Amino acid sequence: MTDIESAKKAPVQPLRSPESATATERPSSTARLVGVDLARALAVFGMFAVHTGPFNPFPTSGDGVGTWFVWLASGRASALFATVAGFSVVLIAGRLEPKTGLAGRQAKVRIVIRAVILLVVGSALAMTDFGGAVIINFYAVFFLLALPLVRLRARTLATIAVALAVVTPQLAYCLRALLSQSIVNTIDSYDSIARISGVGVLDFLLTGFFPAITWMTFVVTGMALGRLDLTSGAVQRRLAVVGPALIAFGYGVSWLALRLTGGAEKIMGGMPEMKDFDVLKDPGMAEGSFDLPVGGGLWGPDAWGLLAAEPHSASTFDLVGCLGVAITVLLCATVAMDRLPWLRRLAAPVIAVGTMSLTLYVSHILVILALPGEAVTPPQSASFELLLCFVVGATLFAAIWSRFFRRGPLEYLLNNATQLANRVR
Repeated sequence: MTDIESAKKAPVQPLRSPESATATERPSSTARLVGVDLARALAVFGMFAVHTGPFNPFPTSGDGVGTWFVWLASGRASALFATVAGFSVVLIAGRLEPKTGLAGRQAKVRIVIRAVILLVVGSALAMTDFGGAVIINFYAVFFLLALPLVRLRARTLATIAVALAVVTPQLAYCLRALLSQSIVNTIDSYDSIARISGVGVLDFLLTGFFPAITWMTFVVTGMALGRLDLTSGAVQRRLAVVGPALIAFGYGVSWLALRLTGGAEKIMGGMPEMKDFDVLKDPGMAEGSFDLPVGGGLWGPDAWGLLAAEPHSASTFDLVGCLGVAITVLLCATVAMDRLPWLRRLAAPVIAVGTMSLTLYVSHILVILALPGEAVTPPQSASFELLLCFVVGATLFAAIWSRFFRRGPLEYLLNNATQLANRVR
């Protein structure tokens, strides 16, 4: 799903940190790219957890480690995945310096080809019981929307990301509030993608589980990170402050605001009982599983949700908190790969997972659907043991495959398809 392989082989260019005009130029380390692979692998494991682990949106101290891991991964793993997607766009379009001329045109065509293939594969998976929970067809839309931004500098991209985080949750709430089921049905009736897969343009942009209107915040942030030299000590120190600060602000201020205003009681009063969350496993909901309710967000149409920071609540606080987690994970992965060579060797099988994330993401959905007696996601057999099987199985497969091949099976096909971009003149 990325162009990291070719990026590693590309000639290293002198680097200049956008934050300082007098920054010293220094060569880049491949640890930056290996760290991205490691972060992507962790995102894949996180989505495994959400899809196969024990589900409880409100864990307590009596719950096991598996339940807490699933809670931590919920929403944040997919946000990390989307952030790394933005990083990947920059790797294709030019790492620290955007490609221009013929190289720039070919890079954009590569992005478009990837988007088309991801849309086809993702829509095919959306036709299964996973429905709107599939993220890779949303990826396709993210890639296309990122095209006008591929030549922007890190500072500009960061500014856009901040603006998106502040403005789009409120805008999305207002737009969804204007929708009715009849309006949605009318729009979808003209949308061939929605008629085929059940997840169409309106889902991609506004009403889906990963709507571009808010999720482009993660993609643009990833693009900004891709334009930075993450092996620079100055950049690392700044991000080491920014990441935790965003986490503290997003989740801390949300927690405080909801309790000072009484919003927490309002939200909990409108939430279904815990037993009602089993409806997500009801085969009768297969077609619409995981779609956001018309007129509101995942946590309902009440405006109090704009103060929440729960997974997929689509609020500014949720976006900020998830961004903090994504930045922190990506930074820690990069620093660990750069400064701890022994850990880099030890983590090689996990890093291999990150290099073939498309293959493993698609495979884990197919495996879940093939489980005996399973109909929807999360599977009825969801458990920490099932999650462990997926993590270990994916790691073993990636480790063995990477010993003989440079790319995963689907990554190989995707790379070959993008070679058509070389014909652009």
